[in-house]
Amino acid sequence: MSHRTIAPEKEGCERAAAFRREHHLGNQPLSDLAAVIEQTTRIDVAVLESPEGEHGITMQDPGRTGYYIAVAKTTNPMRQRSSLAHELAHVLFEDGWENAGTTWDSRRPEEMRADSFARHLLIPQDGLKAFLGESRADSESALSSVVQRFLVSPAIAGIALEQAGYIDARTKTAWKGIYAPRLASRFGWMDQYRALQSDSDRTRAPQRLLARAVRAYEEGLVPAQAIANLRNLPLETVSNELGEAGITPKTVDAEWADASTLPTVSVDLDELDADLKGMWEDARGSGE
Repeated sequence: MSHRTIAPEKEGCERAAAFRREHHLGNQPLSDLAAVIEQTTRIDVAVLESPEGEHGITMQDPGRTGYYIAVAKTTNPMRQRSSLAHELAHVLFEDGWENAGTTWDSRRPEEMRADSFARHLLIPQDGLKAFLGESRADSESALSSVVQRFLVSPAIAGIALEQAGYIDARTKTAWKGIYAPRLASRFGWMDQYRALQSDSDRTRAPQRLLARAVRAYEEGLVPAQAIANLRNLPLETVSNELGEAGITPKTVDAEWADASTLPTVSVDLDELDADLKGMWEDARGSGE
């Protein structure tokens, strides 16, 4: 059956579960999602400065040898994680690249399916049930625990909780105005949330690209400034980090030949002298 005939919610859920199985991710929360994507696939991930309203985009290089996911740096870490998972869905489903970028406003089936994939990848039903067990989950305290555990927005947590039968649609709707900073402040994990914000609000180069740049630096092919540019950090900071890690460029020693080892070359200058004499006589004859 073509995936175009399956409901977006169901297809996104099934593909997210399959992705976790294929890469042995179990049902545990995924901490550094960018690293998970780069380590389990051949997709390069970057966090970039982005215009207001742009959250993520997927690209394929002209040679069709690889894919790139770029998301915006933001002080909303939960949204950034959702954007990463959403764009991963576009790659896995091989959606048309003209539709791959998203501002989360479109409701095309591809976007709905990517939303479903992102939600189930970040907060799988089995993982949620293992975490909550038979306990009640219709309080803000329970919502906070789920948001903190799976690092998702309260809105996504609410949908997952309803689908798992922990809350009803009325409670989910009532929670629509609740945001992660409020939960973090009220339930004592604001320090963790600030750390998440610090990480999501900075640019980040693809790991494989950085690794290649460091190897080139070690070979003496690129300067440390190239790595600093990729990481958007001061040269001094990067140079210190490389030095502390024992990473230094190779020094190339020029090998000078001893004159006694050079071959003897016989040069006949008679023809050159004749040519120069002829040029001199021609110049005099022309009055130059």
